[in-house]
Amino acid sequence: QVQLVESGGGLVQAGGSLRLSCEASGRSFSIYRMGWFRQTPGKEREFVATITWSAGSTYYTDSVKGRFTISRDSAKTTVYLQMNSLEPEDTAIYYCAVARWFRARYSGAADFDYWGQGTQVTVSS
Repeated sequence: QVQLVESGGGLVQAGGSLRLSCEASGRSFSIYRMGWFRQTPGKEREFVATITWSAGSTYYTDSVKGRFTISRDSAKTTVYLQMNSLEPEDTAIYYCAVARWFRARYSGAADFDYWGQGTQVTVSS
């Protein structure tokens, strides 16, 4: 079992920045990749970014490229999402997730095994 705890959400004005953190813990678990998704009421959970744990390869959804950066600290088993130039459309609950093993796909909720509880990000115009 893997536990994920997110932090760093909040209220920010458009154009501002936030950094989300997500720490993974558990007994004898492995990580192939970690990712961030977001969800607004009435919509499906949307892929935002992912990073492979060993190589550090990153992938982003088009709408956040150039604004968001995903990174990881292996020693702390923590993944970060630095969000700059935030827009009201970025308002959502942000979830981090872990995929314990390799999968060819990485942008669907079913491609991940464990989820955090979510952290609210609100961007005011």
